[in-house]
Amino acid sequence: MTQPSLTLFEKIWHQHVVASEGEFDLLWVDRHFVHEGSFHAFDKLDSSGRPLAYPELTFGIADHYVPSDLTRLEDDPEVAGMIRLLEDNTTKHQLTYMGLGHGDRGIVHVAAPELGLTLPGLIIVCGDSHTTTHGAFGALAMGIGATEVAHVLATQTLWQRRPRTMRIHVKGELAQGVTAKDLALHIIHQIGTGGATGHAVEYTGSAVSALSMDARMTLCNMTIEAGARVGMVAPDETTFTWLRHAPQAPQGSIFEQAECQWRELYSDPDATYDKDILIEAGEVAPRVTWGTSPEQSIAVDEPFSPADSEANRTSLAYMGLRRGEPVLGLPIDQVFIGSCTNSRLSDLRAAAAVMVNGMVKVPTLIVAGSNRVKVQAEAEGLADIFRKAGASWGESGCSMCVAMNGDSVGPGQRCASTSNRNFPGRQGPGARTHLMSPAMAAAAALNGKIVDVRQSPTGASA
Repeated sequence: MTQPSLTLFEKIWHQHVVASEGEFDLLWVDRHFVHEGSFHAFDKLDSSGRPLAYPELTFGIADHYVPSDLTRLEDDPEVAGMIRLLEDNTTKHQLTYMGLGHGDRGIVHVAAPELGLTLPGLIIVCGDSHTTTHGAFGALAMGIGATEVAHVLATQTLWQRRPRTMRIHVKGELAQGVTAKDLALHIIHQIGTGGATGHAVEYTGSAVSALSMDARMTLCNMTIEAGARVGMVAPDETTFTWLRHAPQAPQGSIFEQAECQWRELYSDPDATYDKDILIEAGEVAPRVTWGTSPEQSIAVDEPFSPADSEANRTSLAYMGLRRGEPVLGLPIDQVFIGSCTNSRLSDLRAAAAVMVNGMVKVPTLIVAGSNRVKVQAEAEGLADIFRKAGASWGESGCSMCVAMNGDSVGPGQRCASTSNRNFPGRQGPGARTHLMSPAMAAAAALNGKIVDVRQSPTGASA
């Protein structure tokens, strides 16, 4: 009997179905990551009197509430209390915990992949929408709500309605100076923040294959901003090479056996998708958001003429901008380089390449995504470049992306940020966020305004 052609997503989904009821499937979950925000789920588990089903498959990481300056931790009892609550819950239920002082701690979407906890073909869940990041390895990874977190804690399974499939094919090559962040913002601008709602997105094409693992993680990370549940890239030689250096990935002959299975994880040539999108990589330029949605972005050298709509007028008013006023040259008040989107070693290298021998003109905070990234960045001299340029070098964590840990942007202040969301108040009440790549943010820091990093790589002449 001929087997039906399947997409990568469908193969992994079908391999994990435990039971079905109507349009819903009960899925086995291979990895479950929890952070400070999981306390509601632990409360539900405790109140039910049920034990944690599989402690060995559950990993706790402190990230959202960790300030970039740990000496300030006890200044806010709520912040410190949230971290202690996570530690208490992970201790009580005897699961692996990477808390303050742990060498492998970091943002869950940075630390877990670099440890090798993220592997091709796994189903991975976490109570955080940017769990899509892990799809860069050919995993099926999605963010879940508090009730679902409690269900996974108790059963290691999850009821889900199967999403439709969507392929985003990126043809050609990205130009010099154009990054995965620019590609992500370009795609979201093209299809809208609801363009992938209800879909599992698979990225294909020569431009995607050419991306590093760090860049693929950035691309998959931003998939949620287009409304998708899942973003993924089929594993290939780039993936396998990266995983060979991950300490908790399979080792030796077990790795070789696993690799043979991972090589079967691809969409069949004649598999069909519910929706197909074609992107020309050569049309992508460095992008900057001007509004309060990730879809409200423009190429940095593009005339600023958004459509005259109520949504755009509301965004312009919040951002303190006028239609037609160029974004290029717009003064900024501060810069943040970090977050689960852009805090990996390659991101810091890109920022350092721009900032070397320069001096920042506005307060600039740079935060590594994990302690491992932080140590490596210091060993390579990247941290010294940042400090000499006058930037602040913080402890790893979510930091100024979420503004719930003491790091925030002041009311009315304009921030060039490498994070993933620019909603009103995301980086603090009244904060105005312009999303961009690490190199663009570094150039903005040196100039005190938004510039085209391709024209002014060090900012010295701008």
